[in-house]
Amino acid sequence: VQLQASGGGLAQTGGSLRLVCAASGRSISHFAVGWFRQAPGKEREFVSSISWPGTRQDYARSVKGRFTISRDNIKNMAYLQMNSLKADDTAVYYCAVSTAWGSREAHSYVYWGQGTQVTVSS
Repeated sequence: VQLQASGGGLAQTGGSLRLVCAASGRSISHFAVGWFRQAPGKEREFVSSISWPGTRQDYARSVKGRFTISRDNIKNMAYLQMNSLKADDTAVYYCAVSTAWGSREAHSYVYWGQGTQVTVSS
């Protein structure tokens, strides 16, 4: 599975961005999809995940109520809608897939995209 994350860029505080994770090489319809982020000097952290049928979502406390994860198994894509952005959301965002639902640990995810930079200016 190859994953390509895109949609990052520069946004102002309070603004919105929509990240896209496009998969190729194999269907991800039976994988859970997760989004992680890594800010400079910090460890990679869990942001959100969605189960393979899309019926369950999980969010880090820091983004709950502001970010929405979704997926389209026909298009082999997943999305992260980010609203009410804050400076603390600045990071490189990665999408990844896991054969198991519910993990917030990076080591549970078997395939990773290359990351897309999100910068939020105050």
